[in-house]
Amino acid sequence: MRIGVLSDTHGNIELAKLALTQMGPIDCLLHAGDHFRDAKELGVLKKLPVYAVAGNCDWDILEPEDITINAVGKRIWLIHGHRHRVKAGHDTLLHEAKSHNIDVVIYGHTHVAVSEVVDNILIFNPGSLTQPRGPQGPTYGVIEIFNGEVIPYIFQL
Repeated sequence: MRIGVLSDTHGNIELAKLALTQMGPIDCLLHAGDHFRDAKELGVLKKLPVYAVAGNCDWDILEPEDITINAVGKRIWLIHGHRHRVKAGHDTLLHEAKSHNIDVVIYGHTHVAVSEVVDNILIFNPGSLTQPRGPQGPTYGVIEIFNGEVIPYIFQL
């Protein structure tokens, strides 16, 4: 399974479309919030299943702020992260992930790409296409799940 991952697109649908093109074939798209509507529009355009959560800039959206997805035997927790103090670190995310048997945590909010494994849990943030704050510039992610292995990628736009 090949999963495209975006976050913090902030209404710039053109950059999001470019990232989707660069991703190549994907089975579904995950969007970790800010702007929820971008994710839904991309799903319609590309005819893809989309899973998305609301972020702190989605103030007029009545959608969940986190969801858990089962993908090829792996539990993925999709969250924006603003209510879990992600700018201060991953401790809160890890605690929650461990208590719910999560394999992969995907979050946004910081606009900084992150891909690290802690206690056998992948902590993954695709960064932001439109307002990057990390040294990598505009980024997006792809996660592949094959034969029980989770393989994360961060790409520059």
